[in-house]
Amino acid sequence: MPILVNLDLLLVKRKMSLTELSERVNLTMSNLSILKQGKAKAIRFSTLEAICRALDCKPGDLLDYEPDTEELKKVG
Repeated sequence: MPILVNLDLLLVKRKMSLTELSERVNLTMSNLSILKQGKAKAIRFSTLEAICRALDCKPGDLLDYEPDTEELKKVG
C-alpha cells in the first residue's frame, strides 16, 4: 500500500508507549495496532486529530505516501 504510517517513529521520538497513546486518544490498543502496522483501510479525521494532538505532530508527520512500484511501471 502506498500510504505509510509512521506511528512507531513518532512514538519513539515522543518517548510514548502505544498504551499511553491509547489512553490519551481513547482508542483501543487493537485499533492503534492495526493503524501502526499499516493495515487500516481508513482513519477518521477526528481520530487523526486526536493522535496529532497527543503526539504534537501534523498529519504529514504521521502519514507518508510512497508510490507502489507496480503502479509506477503501469504509468511509465
